[in-house]
Amino acid sequence: MPPPPTSPPLPTSPTILPGSRLLNSLLSLRQAGHRALAVLLDPDDFAPAVVHQLLAAIRRHPVDYFFVGGSLVLTEHQAALLALLKSEAPHVPVLLFPSHALHVDAAADGILLLSLISGRNPDFLIGQHVVAAPRLRQSGLEILPTGYLLVDSGRATTASYMSGTAPLPADKPGIAAATALAGEQLGLRLTYLDGGSGALHPVPPDLIRAVRAAVSTPLIVGGGLNSGEKIQAALRAGADVVVVGNHLERNPAFLAEAVAAVEAVRGVKADGPAALVLAGQP
Repeated sequence: MPPPPTSPPLPTSPTILPGSRLLNSLLSLRQAGHRALAVLLDPDDFAPAVVHQLLAAIRRHPVDYFFVGGSLVLTEHQAALLALLKSEAPHVPVLLFPSHALHVDAAADGILLLSLISGRNPDFLIGQHVVAAPRLRQSGLEILPTGYLLVDSGRATTASYMSGTAPLPADKPGIAAATALAGEQLGLRLTYLDGGSGALHPVPPDLIRAVRAAVSTPLIVGGGLNSGEKIQAALRAGADVVVVGNHLERNPAFLAEAVAAVEAVRGVKADGPAALVLAGQP
């Protein structure tokens, strides 16, 4: 009789890289079991009064990262938003969250170089990256290669529409895990699970657990995290960084609840790893 199949080995911790400050901060979070909160700001929704109100709240309730970007970015507000963040909160790293090569801006600290590995649109897998490559080299931005996975959140999102891709089914964690693992094997250093802007439902904890068991990269989760309970559920399932955006722009007072939710699980171990069952395995 052939020997019984063995389980795949658990992922090992990624290596800290010299000179990669932002990536190393995320790797250190992952290795220490800490959690972080990122605030996503869309330049198209930029209103100075609202941003000033949010920044005042952040002085009382500190956050770990700003992500700046959106699925369209039709306005020229990105430069003004970056300048405001750098002047009023210089201690918070600012990472671009781009949807187009034109969104590269050296005023940020780094860029989540997103490859939309949940879809099959070559423009968002590599095409925009080719266009952006010379500007990125000149920009001096720290580049964080990121496997970006859109997950069905119960409604069509701008990200899905603009990219011309279908999101991963929320009830198929094995597909998400295999996709994330393929991204890691291709050399992507971060994994980002996103329900998209205005998500009806957040990424399910079972899917987060499956991806966490499959990859060793820092894991970012966003979309639909509009309550402290949902934030804690994502973190306990294995997210290293949670991202809040739309709900916070409409309700800046939510920041206190979001920060408290992250603080409540800092230092608490995530749920036990899910059985690593990838798509295609029996």
